Amino acid sequence: MTPILECRNLTKRYGNQIALDNIHFSLERGKIIGLLGPNGSGKTTLIKLLNGLLVPTEGHILVNGLKPGIEIKKIVSYLPERTYLNSWMRVTDMIEYFSDFYEDFDRSRAFDMLKRLNINPSDRLRTMSKGTKEKVQLILVMSRRASLYCLDEPIAGVDPAARDYILSTILNNYEENATILISTHLISDVENILDDVVFIQNGHIRLVDSVENIRFNQGKSVDTLFREVFKC
Repeated sequence: MTPILECRNLTKRYGNQIALDNIHFSLERGKIIGLLGPNGSGKTTLIKLLNGLLVPTEGHILVNGLKPGIEIKKIVSYLPERTYLNSWMRVTDMIEYFSDFYEDFDRSRAFDMLKRLNINPSDRLRTMSKGTKEKVQLILVMSRRASLYCLDEPIAGVDPAARDYILSTILNNYEENATILISTHLISDVENILDDVVFIQNGHIRLVDSVENIRFNQGKSVDTLFREVFKC
């Protein structure tokens, strides 16, 4: 079966700076995978490449066997690190926007998640706390019936209670056999929902392994191993 994501000798440079340096790995379908590394390690660059927002300097990145483009946007649901939604918009406006843009958007799923998180669909984005804004953006992304959910720092900058809500929403609302790629440096918060991990540092892949192998073969938690590898 074709991997959902495959990087072949992938390199990305910004002028004289190398963000990703000849990386090579692939990700299986039907798993929740942590893309883990310190800030500035190359996580966001990789995510932008797979979403077609950047172009590789060298090598290839394939999603479902295809180069990033219009066809890929139909199967990838992307949560960027920063919001792109206008603050004047009501939640209902955002739902209409996503419904028009994505054929796989499930309005009933979106309204159900809003109800369970006690978010008023009539509220405007500018009236919300940071944690509520994060929840709304995540609801929009997770309401698609996608093959790959790509979440860039979904729990950064929100309080622990909001993190729990966000992780619960991720865990309970993705398509069966889909893959979730979560980029974060907050390892201890996400470890319990991950199947596999990818450690990245200074544009290099340091480790690709399952959480089970790390725990049973090395006798360590992912967070402990991460701190050892990155000397946190």
